[in-house]
Amino acid sequence: MFSTEELESLDRSYFSVICADAYDITIMSKNTGHVWYIHNPEYPEPGNCIIFHKHRASHPYHRHGRAGSLRQAVKSIQGHDRYQIEVREGGACGGRKEASRANGKAR
Repeated sequence: MFSTEELESLDRSYFSVICADAYDITIMSKNTGHVWYIHNPEYPEPGNCIIFHKHRASHPYHRHGRAGSLRQAVKSIQGHDRYQIEVREGGACGGRKEASRANGKAR
């Protein structure tokens, strides 16, 4: 179960909070526009989270991973955002999208 303190600690300058309650949080990254659903089943231990993700609101969710706490889930999401921004801007991955286009493949 997410505590009131945890829910209030979500950085609203980083995320748009779509829905948040004791067991489920849906947020959108203002950096990437990706939508995240964090579920706290309290299994196998209280605090554990399952993280789901989608690239656009109209897309289906896919499982991103697990975290031991909401704080860890947020750190994982922010790390994913950093990676996405680097890929889009041709940073750490060296412009993977441009290389695919040059080979006639659309991503």
